[in-house]
Amino acid sequence: MGGCRIERLLGAGAFATVWLGFDPALRDWVAIKVLAENWANDLRIRERFSLEARLLRQVDSPRLIRVHTVGELADGRPYIVMEWATGGSLRDLLEAGDVHTDTALRILCQVAAAVADLHSRGIVHRDLTPGNVLLCLPRPGDTTAATTGGPAPPDPPAVPAADAEAWSGGRIVVADLGLAKAMAAASGLTARAGTPGYMAPEQDDPSSTVDERADVYGLGRLGLRLFGSAGPSAGVAAVLTRATAPAPADRYRDADAFARALAEAVTSGDRPERRRRRRGRHRRVALALVLAAVTAAGVVAVDLWRDRPVGVATDASGRISVRLPPGWRAEGAGWAGRPASRGGLAPAMVISPDPGHWVTDPEVPGAFIGLSDTREAATDPAGFLAGHTHPRCRADPVRTARRADLEWTIARYAGCPAGKPVIVEAAALLTGGATLAYVQVTPPDGASVTFVDDLLDSMALRAG
Repeated sequence: MGGCRIERLLGAGAFATVWLGFDPALRDWVAIKVLAENWANDLRIRERFSLEARLLRQVDSPRLIRVHTVGELADGRPYIVMEWATGGSLRDLLEAGDVHTDTALRILCQVAAAVADLHSRGIVHRDLTPGNVLLCLPRPGDTTAATTGGPAPPDPPAVPAADAEAWSGGRIVVADLGLAKAMAAASGLTARAGTPGYMAPEQDDPSSTVDERADVYGLGRLGLRLFGSAGPSAGVAAVLTRATAPAPADRYRDADAFARALAEAVTSGDRPERRRRRRGRHRRVALALVLAAVTAAGVVAVDLWRDRPVGVATDASGRISVRLPPGWRAEGAGWAGRPASRGGLAPAMVISPDPGHWVTDPEVPGAFIGLSDTREAATDPAGFLAGHTHPRCRADPVRTARRADLEWTIARYAGCPAGKPVIVEAAALLTGGATLAYVQVTPPDGASVTFVDDLLDSMALRAG
């Protein structure tokens, strides 16, 4: 394939498959992306596939996955030969557990720098997800090329397991520009495209214009996912809140502005006593905790520390964490009436401006968040919600949404004559299918239509 020796399949998606191959001309292992057979005759998909390679070559940034060459197979399907990101994806790292705050900040700043490179060329990515953020690690040893009649190519290096330490020092790149567009080609983008949970609201509206601010929203979502239960400092949390504002006009104008705000939030939160301590430490370990926040104007070096999480609540079991809306706090140590699999009560908590009166006062907004490991609960989220009836309320159609990497079933009830005027219930099965998450929300008056989805997106839930 393109003169490369094919080793094995790396992955397959809806539009393409990716193979590991050895390129004798480059003397290195490469990733070869091939358009799927069922899309080979769709001219729109072929153009999107080819555009990805052209845009990557056009920007030619070390923060983007490198394209070596392009071509067509004998059956006419196009392919792209790219560098192989041996360190895996950010999705792999997040699935392995929580990420240290310092590492999370470094990753987010590096991704913002990559997106700023795109924006500086008038390109919007439109699909910033953990699966599209990759880590390129240096591969020790000589990768001598295989030539006709010559020595065999070296064995492919082993793919390392998700390693947070590697992410603190490897080259982080952004990939998969299959949905990207050159903004100069039109006054705006109107086609629906993106990944639920990370794409901006306007990407789901055919009448809206999509520009660089959609990527700012994606960066904010990545940040929320990266910090998870650890939570960022108050300054960084404010940056992420603005980045994920529902209205594009309320966000940063582009990735460069986002990166600058992020760097400023970190430095402005520096305390004098910690500055003094770090001066001595920097003499011993130069740049040990330095984050390179790269923007279009240059490189800003930012000293990091680990602050106590601000605006994030975690229950006593450590299995439930959620970013608190402004003015809200958390209470509670268990799910009343629902035993845990190992004794005691199942983990749960209430978050509200006034948790003590959330249940009894219909005017107090808030949310209940609980996890159940019992066999009868961990069955079907839709069936679980069906058992929670509100017969005197008007029921909206049940919907599903992917938030924080979970598939949620969501039911909304309004016009209730007594009690809470609006009740939203959501349920999802955690990874492995043995733990059910249940959330009941009473949104505050005047809340955004995305309030519940935003709350679900801010949660970090762990199976027992």
